[in-house]
This record gives sequence, structure tokens and C-alpha cells, in this order.
Amino acid sequence: MANPPNKNVRSKQAQSYLNKRLGKLPPQATDLEDAILGALMLEKDALLSVGDILHPESFYKEANKEIYKAIQQLSANSQPIDMLTVTQQLRKTGMLEFVGGASYVTSLASYVNSAAHIESHARIVAEAAIKREIIALASDLERDAYEDSIDVFDLLDAAEQRFFEISERNITKKTVDIQLALQEAIQNLENKKGMKDGLTGIPSGFMHLDRITAGWQKTDFVVIAARPSVGKTAFALNLLRNAAIDFNFPVAFFSLEMSTTQLVHRLISIEAELEGDKIKKGTLADYEWQQLYTRIPRLADAKIFLDDTPNIPINELNTKARRLKSQHDIQMIIIDYLQLITASNIFQKSSVGNREQEVAYISRSLKKLAKDLDIPVIALSQLSRAVETRGGEKRPQLSDIRESGSVEQDADIVLFLYRPEYHQITADSMGNSTLGLAEVLISKHRNGALGEVQLQFVGKYSRFRNLEAEEFQQFQATDPQSEGGFTTFSSRLNQINSSANGEDGDFKSYTAAPPPDDPPF
Repeated sequence: MANPPNKNVRSKQAQSYLNKRLGKLPPQATDLEDAILGALMLEKDALLSVGDILHPESFYKEANKEIYKAIQQLSANSQPIDMLTVTQQLRKTGMLEFVGGASYVTSLASYVNSAAHIESHARIVAEAAIKREIIALASDLERDAYEDSIDVFDLLDAAEQRFFEISERNITKKTVDIQLALQEAIQNLENKKGMKDGLTGIPSGFMHLDRITAGWQKTDFVVIAARPSVGKTAFALNLLRNAAIDFNFPVAFFSLEMSTTQLVHRLISIEAELEGDKIKKGTLADYEWQQLYTRIPRLADAKIFLDDTPNIPINELNTKARRLKSQHDIQMIIIDYLQLITASNIFQKSSVGNREQEVAYISRSLKKLAKDLDIPVIALSQLSRAVETRGGEKRPQLSDIRESGSVEQDADIVLFLYRPEYHQITADSMGNSTLGLAEVLISKHRNGALGEVQLQFVGKYSRFRNLEAEEFQQFQATDPQSEGGFTTFSSRLNQINSSANGEDGDFKSYTAAPPPDDPPF
């Protein structure tokens, strides 16, 4: 006789303990389990009605679990399903004696005459299984709550994660008919018809970038990569500021590297256009204090949520994100940066074998988070040193992303930040100045065009800005049939340097009255 499978031992022990303590049997519907198995062996197409509702663990009786597994195996091998074939399959796997022999299999057919109500019966059995999972989880939580070695906030995060997993595992998504899908798609297109500039997602605030992406789209996982000190965090904070202040979207920012105070200082510098060094030291002139007091209220009114938990585990980040979505209806998440997230928690020790596999697990989790919350998730990423050793312009490539395999695969959009002056390149091939130039290279775009967008970077304010319209010369690539209609933008940058230094051009000199007697807060 074969031994029964040894699965979910911990949950069964917890369930047994709780049942004894409460003096109750766990939720079950064994008579319906027998009827379902009997119906499956009577009608050949019955499994089609319950295959997406039931799994082996849905059955309370161990024998019924094994019989359902045998039925699934027969179906997977395109073999007929009846009492004889099921009995033979159980004999082949060594489980026939365990389930009670051929007589028990034969007896199941006597419970029903047809499969007329099998779907309703299956839903009752599935609901009982969900209740058993909740009971087992409650017992696990009760036991762990008595352990002094377990952090209470880790326990809360893990509890929420496990409840979410139970819910996700038991939600059945039905196939949609093409007519219904077309109706929904056309309605969606009609709703977008009046949107300004063709924006269908959350605007980045950079017009030429938005022309290519149509804004950050729901469920998209976006990766923004660059070498250290190129301006990843500054660019991300500009995206945060533009979405939250200019377009009133609630946005969450998870910073694993910088503290909340440092982030706020950066945001003040960006919004008030004051030098970051002066803000850090508090050495502002009178007119700069006035400038700060005038512009900061817009920042204070924005729906921005900052979290500076270092080395945050991915499950904790997911939990916090879901809570922010539920409580504040956040419309976008930005993470700085991907490689600092960890993959372990108290219930599920990391099963990954190396750092690349761990990053792959995190990358997949972030893509799933974007889909679950139906919002764009933007994650910053480091680039390897291969960029520095490359000759020429040292433009980043997809292969330069650290632990790139899965990140490149999971991302819907991959953007690279490139600043020529970072690599001591001060002029382009035409002799135009590249000081203050920042290029956004769209190297992967699952649902749209690739391209290059040029911006102005003002380092002392950590500010990225659109170039003036007259500086752009837009042209199509030589091959218009290339993927997505590859589009680039070039510009004349001879005058950017003066603008970046606060002289003529985009930035005007600021003169104002002395600071008010009382600040606005």
C-alpha cells in the first residue's frame, strides 16, 4: 500500500489543533464531493464545467483528492474518464488501495444519475475549502503571535499577503467573448477621443516623451535605468512632481536609498527652483525665501505619499502598495530602486539560488503588482560598468541593466537616461554644446514606438525641463517599417548652457518682495 502524500502538513496540524480546541469539524461537503466524482465518471464533458473551480486540495477526503488527481491526469492525456480508466490510473500510481480499492471508486457512481448540477455542487465544495484555508491561516497567526522572536509588523504584513493569496488563488476569471471585448474596447476608444494631446495614461510632464508613450499606462511596469549620478532619482522626482502637482494624480514614492527628509529637500529644490545646496544649508537670500514660500503650497497640497523603508521586502512593499491603493486610490508607484528590494519574508524564505534569480523574482512581482492594482509601476534600476568601458558615446543598451535578464523581459517600457557631459562629452558631432543636455532613450516599448527624447537638465535644481519648441527638429527613421516606427528628436543646444546657469532663455531672473512675516505653514 502506498503512503498518502505528505502535503500541507503544517496547515493540517494547525487546523486539527484549532478544531479540537473549538470542538468543531472543519467546513466540508463530503457527500457533494462523492457526487461530483461520480458525475465526472458518468459524463465525459463534465470536467469542463468544474476544472477551473476545483483543484485536488478543494476535496476534504484524502481519497477523493487522489481520485480527482487521477481524473485530471486522464484528461491531460486525452484518455476517456470512467470507473474502469480511473481505477486503472490509480493502480498505475500506486494509490488504489489508499483510496479504498476499486469498490470505493465504483460506489461513487451510485450517488448521481447525471452531471446536471455539478457546477453548483463544485462551488459549494470550493467554498468549504476556502473556509478551511482561512481557519488554518488563523491558527498559524495565533501560534506566531505568541512567539516573541517574530516582529509584529512582519506578522501583519505576512497575514495580509496570505489572505490576498487565498483570494487570488480562488478567483476564477472567465473567458470573454470577442463581441463583448470589442464593445468594451470601442467604448474605451470613444472615452479617449476627447483627451488632450492623445494622452491616455498619466502624463510624464515631458511633451515629446508623452507623444511616444501617450502617458504612463495602467498595468505597465516601467524601468528607468542609468549609471550612478546621472540623475535617476532626480528624474523620478520630476515625474512624481509633474503627475501629482500639474495633473493632480495621487502618487506613491518608495525610496530605499534616500530618507524622506532628503526627498523633500529635493522636491523643494525642484518646485521652488532653488539650489539644493542652499536648501540643505539653509543659506537662502531674502528673495529666495519669498520664492520658496510662494511655490511650496502647491507641493503641500499634492497627494504625494513617501516611504523610505530601507531594504524593504517585496511582500511588504506589495502590502503597503495595496493599502495605499485602498485608502488613497494612488494612481502610480515609483520605486528607487529595484536592486535594493529584498525577496524574503517570515513565511516564505527566499528559494532563489543567486542574486540574478532573486532580482527576477522581484521583477515579476512588480509586474504582477502593476496588473493587480491596475496602475503603472515605475522602478529605477542601476546599470553595469560595461557602459564605462564601451567606446564612443557610451549610450546604454538593454544588456547593461544589472541582473538584466528578467528585468528586460518583464518590463513593458525600458528607458535609459543619458547625459553626454557625464562622460566628458561636451559637444556633439555638429559642434553643438551638450552641456545641460539629457536624453531619454526608449529602448523597449511593448505597446508602442521606440525613440529618443531630449530634455534640459538643470543640475543645481535637480530639474528636468522640456526644451523650447524651436529647438526641436523632428524626423522619422530611415526605415518607417522598423519596430514601432522608431522616432528620434534632435535639437540645437548652443543656448542651453546659458539657460542652465540662470541667464537668458528658459529661466528668468526672480525678483520679489522681502519674505513675509509668517510662513504659509
